[in-house]
Amino acid sequence: MKIRPSWDTYFMKIAEDVSARSTCLRRQVGAVIIKDKRILATGYNGAPTKISHCTEKNCLRTIHNVPSGERHELCRGLHAEQNAIIQAAYYGISINGAKIYSTHQPCSICTKMLINSGIETFIYRLPYHDHLSEEMIREAGIKLIIME
Repeated sequence: MKIRPSWDTYFMKIAEDVSARSTCLRRQVGAVIIKDKRILATGYNGAPTKISHCTEKNCLRTIHNVPSGERHELCRGLHAEQNAIIQAAYYGISINGAKIYSTHQPCSICTKMLINSGIETFIYRLPYHDHLSEEMIREAGIKLIIME
């Protein structure tokens, strides 16, 4: 008899598959927003629609040697969590009360957006050491699950 994956394993696998579409040169991140065991939206990190993808020649973070976790505004791309929220808004889908599965821990900017969008649970696999994000998650009472 075939063993079915748990819901958490299933949705994290989908987030990992979504990350394969990333156009970022540094890190491939995928996110899936779920409610009642149904996919509401997905997102991966990369440049906005109608904007050319990042290359070694136009990546501002590479050009200016910006360390990971700093100066988020110096990037052509959006984060996976941002793109998932935007996709839901674009199609008029409420994500209030939902969960997000992300391949990486959300940064502080994404954390603020996720909190205000009503996401109640963050599930991720890989750390992204952002102390402000961690503080806000605790203060907002967000349920946090780190998958191994």
